Amino acid sequence: MRGLGPMVLPLTLLGLWAVAALAAPWLPLSPYSIDLPRILAPPGPDAWLGYDDLGRPVLDRLLMGARTAFVVGLGVVLVSAVVGTLIGGIAGYLGGWVDLVLVRIIDVFLAFPGILLAIALAGILGPGIGNVIIALSAVGWVGYARLVRAQVLSLKQRDHVRAARALGAGHARILGRHLIPLALAPLIIEATFGVAVAVIAEAGLSFLGLGVQPPAASWGSMIRDGVGYMLVAPHLVLAPGLAILFVVLAINWLGDALRDRLDVRTRDRV
Repeated sequence: MRGLGPMVLPLTLLGLWAVAALAAPWLPLSPYSIDLPRILAPPGPDAWLGYDDLGRPVLDRLLMGARTAFVVGLGVVLVSAVVGTLIGGIAGYLGGWVDLVLVRIIDVFLAFPGILLAIALAGILGPGIGNVIIALSAVGWVGYARLVRAQVLSLKQRDHVRAARALGAGHARILGRHLIPLALAPLIIEATFGVAVAVIAEAGLSFLGLGVQPPAASWGSMIRDGVGYMLVAPHLVLAPGLAILFVVLAINWLGDALRDRLDVRTRDRV
């Protein structure tokens, strides 16, 4: 049995992110208070990360932006995983023309670059955190559907599934009790990497002005607002940029560690 050694650091970083996201609304923060004399002030004892172009504390806005990234990341993965699991499970289990139609729908979504389709949907739906989740989920379910379909196709002829079918179990019961649970390991790994993709995509949409709107804080919008002051106040870009870097790096690191633990073939070689 391998220990949790490879996962300690990423879990610690992600735990700090989760705590910051969940506790931000109840902390004594002032992310929206404007202090004109402190515009573009560098980091100091009174503000560890300095102030932005409107005199707002960057650290306070960074913590509120962590909440935005957390909500979008988990929300997109949850919606995408549920929708993709249902569609992929139905396609793989029923087969025939149902599988053919659903696979063609998946191919249509795969024909478009995911981020461009998300930008188009966000532009149509309008800005806002809810619409960002919908736009990213509309393109994010495809990977889960393909994964679950492949798993179900390889599992549906196993003896325990045939026995359940012979005992009169319905399609929903067979999928929910005998097939989907066996696909949880690759789904968990896919969902882990999906959080990282959603965090980056949310930052990208907010950078383009299609995500959360001012005065709400987002790491992407913080980078956008700080780009024009890179030479005089680089902390405006470095703080949210490093936050995205460390969160995404920790998620990918955790995903790799989970894959090593949950993949039987990899585990047997170690």
